[in-house]
Amino acid sequence: MHGAAFAHAGLRGTYEARRVSAAELPAAVAGLRAPDVLGANLSLPHKEAALPLLDALSDAARAIGAVNTVIHEAGQLRGENTDAPGLLAALRDAGLAELSPGAPVVILGAGGAARAAAFVALRDLRRPAWIVNRTLERAQALADEFRAFGEVRAASAGATPWDAAPLVINASSAGLNDPGQTPLDAALLARLPAGALVYDMVYKPAETRLMREARALGLSADNGLGMLAHQARLAFRAWTGADVPAHVFLDALRPPEPA
Repeated sequence: MHGAAFAHAGLRGTYEARRVSAAELPAAVAGLRAPDVLGANLSLPHKEAALPLLDALSDAARAIGAVNTVIHEAGQLRGENTDAPGLLAALRDAGLAELSPGAPVVILGAGGAARAAAFVALRDLRRPAWIVNRTLERAQALADEFRAFGEVRAASAGATPWDAAPLVINASSAGLNDPGQTPLDAALLARLPAGALVYDMVYKPAETRLMREARALGLSADNGLGMLAHQARLAFRAWTGADVPAHVFLDALRPPEPA
């Protein structure tokens, strides 16, 4: 994606993936202060651990409590979270309609991605958020942190108001690289109202079991490619100042059409 963005903007630059262990994180972050480095993206499990290693945080990153983008500016490192606005843009692309007042947004997971989802549900969509996680204590801890933004609850799958939820966001890793895995039982999916959108942040495989089962029930479903592209676009703009269209990032993600 970023290679395509550099080419589109007529800029010289590279974007490289590096595997960094938890023990190596402080040194890796310090390395971003090198003069030729524009910044970096962080993936799990570093989105929260990197916070104290940075010089400044955007308001959104501070509120969410997670950073996915680091921007290098004259030796200083600023943390940003482009996951949240990237998710909001992707939901709109996926056809998310105006939600009824009080309609709950159900979030599966309680990690860094779930933080961004809760932020979007509460601050941007202004709707109650229900957080469902295998470990209820983690869901409760996340709910407690976000209570200042609106109505948010932690619940077991059995106690969640699926019948009233027009939007379900999978912010867990369930299904990642395993098409047979799902974070939600099909019987619970079947309780969602007609027209509900199931958004799976997982993008590999392109169609997860959660998506297949949602579509089989006549529900709308989309994967995380849109979120990946939109958050990348925002990060690229923060690093370079170049406003590259979202389709450049999306086109780079999609496999070429067969001849």
